[in-house]
Amino acid sequence: MNEAVRLSAWVHGGVQGVGFRWWTRARALELGLTGHATNAKDGRVHVVAEGPRSVCERLLELLRSGTTPGRVALVVESWEPARGDVTGFEER
Repeated sequence: MNEAVRLSAWVHGGVQGVGFRWWTRARALELGLTGHATNAKDGRVHVVAEGPRSVCERLLELLRSGTTPGRVALVVESWEPARGDVTGFEER
């Protein structure tokens, strides 16, 4: 259950221009995850995080918690094995 995984989460709603990527980065760093949060041209934010599955699931819970900046309407997730190609956690 704690194998290294890569979470890809597309966050829909009013999540750009409200500090959402900064908030996500702060939570991911607190959890010890690597990855990035990137604004998409269509208004979504793409969150990619790598680490133990249980920890990535915790980040996903936080993204859906209603405590984020802005308004999250929907989070669409996908999972794959960790690639190990990211260090730190960036806002892009």
